[in-house]
Amino acid sequence: MRRWVLLAAAAAAVTLAVAGCGATDSAVTSPPPGTSPVSQAPGAIGPAPTSAVPTPTVTSNPPAAASAVVVGGGGAPVKALVVVEENHSQSSVSSGMPYLASLADTYGQTSAYQAVAHPSLPNYLAIIGGSTFGVTDDRPPADHPVPGASVLDAAIAESATAKAYIEDMPGPCTLVSGGDYAVKHNPWAYFADQTDRGNCRNFDVPAGTPTGGALHDDVRAGTLPTVGLLIPNLCHDAHNCPLGTADAWLQQWLPVLMQGPDYLAGRLAIVITFDEDDNSGDNTVLTTVIARTVHHVSAAAPLTHYSLTRYLADLAGTPPPGEAATALSLGSAFGL
Repeated sequence: MRRWVLLAAAAAAVTLAVAGCGATDSAVTSPPPGTSPVSQAPGAIGPAPTSAVPTPTVTSNPPAAASAVVVGGGGAPVKALVVVEENHSQSSVSSGMPYLASLADTYGQTSAYQAVAHPSLPNYLAIIGGSTFGVTDDRPPADHPVPGASVLDAAIAESATAKAYIEDMPGPCTLVSGGDYAVKHNPWAYFADQTDRGNCRNFDVPAGTPTGGALHDDVRAGTLPTVGLLIPNLCHDAHNCPLGTADAWLQQWLPVLMQGPDYLAGRLAIVITFDEDDNSGDNTVLTTVIARTVHHVSAAAPLTHYSLTRYLADLAGTPPPGEAATALSLGSAFGL
């Protein structure tokens, strides 16, 4: 009897302690096994940034900087995966891709990010090369052999890692278009030096699907590269299909990326941009940054594709190539 009384008293004490600690919470939920506790913003889709510390106060910064709330601990991401969509202005994406728009609101987005040219190819070359290399059309690599190293090649030369995952490409570093694969959207294929072409053959690979293939396997293993590209096919990039189709494709892939160990450990930033607008405006495109240390960021700084190149070079620890050397880094604009 005495033992029962002692046990009952202990249970009551634990109950009071728990009630006192959680008195201001409307509900307490447990995170999925193997994940850290997260705070899900209203309307957010996919894993939200960590909230192991109290939410800090939002502060305003000058227009040239991002206004950010950083939640959770840990350092900045050490890897980036860049997804490139096609041919739509920022305003059209905000209304036509609700899933992406929700992620942009929950994590981070730009308001003054401009592509650097028309048509597609020079923008892709700019992202990984820091220059358009004088290219003004979408002709294949045979017509535009680009000299020098891309930021991907420079990363490999400095013992970092780089990889491009290209949807529907029939084999590694395919140099001609076919079906829904467009080589003009695969910039690594244009860098023609012997070392660069060898890197392309080794690390420019078919993406696979969210359930199997090169990208799926690297995500699951936590072996995503320091600098990576994910290039959708001509339908899933909104080039030949509606924005809603591209949005649905992102809704298949992004949860896979955000449940991988690289993202959950805070090592990975996911950057989603558009190569160019639809020629209806000043080439302002939406760029979205998803990372566990970024929450409700609006970057008002004037940014371009060269800002993205600069960020990729910074991650790889290499000198930023070409125009990227004088560009404001996308990483700086988002506090990464």
